[in-house]
Amino acid sequence: MDGNRRWAKQKGLMAVGRDGIDAAYRVVEFCLERKTPYLSLFAFSLENFKRAPHEVAHVFDLMVQEMHSKKEQLVKKGINVRFIGDPAQFPAHVWRVCEQLEQATKDGNALHLNMLICYGARQELVDATRRIVHDVQAGTIQASAIDVPLFEQYLWTADIPHPDLIIRTGSAKRLSNFLLYQAAYAELYFLDCLWPAVTEQDIANAYAYFETCNRNFGV
Repeated sequence: MDGNRRWAKQKGLMAVGRDGIDAAYRVVEFCLERKTPYLSLFAFSLENFKRAPHEVAHVFDLMVQEMHSKKEQLVKKGINVRFIGDPAQFPAHVWRVCEQLEQATKDGNALHLNMLICYGARQELVDATRRIVHDVQAGTIQASAIDVPLFEQYLWTADIPHPDLIIRTGSAKRLSNFLLYQAAYAELYFLDCLWPAVTEQDIANAYAYFETCNRNFGV
């Protein structure tokens, strides 16, 4: 979801505003209409903490406001919200609201919406490795038992299917620490528009591209 800050600057705004949130709702509605079962949005990376403290605080304030105001609507639409990231890095008041929203929407099955916040793929892999080492040393698992399925159980996305299609806005053509392990066989689609400007047609074009891909997974 790249380009929010550039969009704000172009519009003469002092900080990131609602336009990026509105874009997210457009994509959510598109996925509901297409009956897409899973949507993951990379909303805030661990690297984003390097930005100015007031900017980081503003982003989290927007998140909290939105979670409070849209909870009933999300429940009504059957959207199951889950937050993927390092809970230890969440501001305490933000994490409480995240947990409340997860609990409120846990029975939704129209769309599984994964919000990647305080997330970094490298950090996820390091954390998974650390916990595997701990369990080997504790005798919970044997080193000889470590294989791909077992390793994936230790990822933050353990029970979430790997992405089929990854869309990035903002003209950059890289993954920027997003689902590096899970993206092994994902199709990649890049848009030049900034995230707040993304339209349903942009997403429809990405879907059309995906349908042309020959996905043989190396076979």
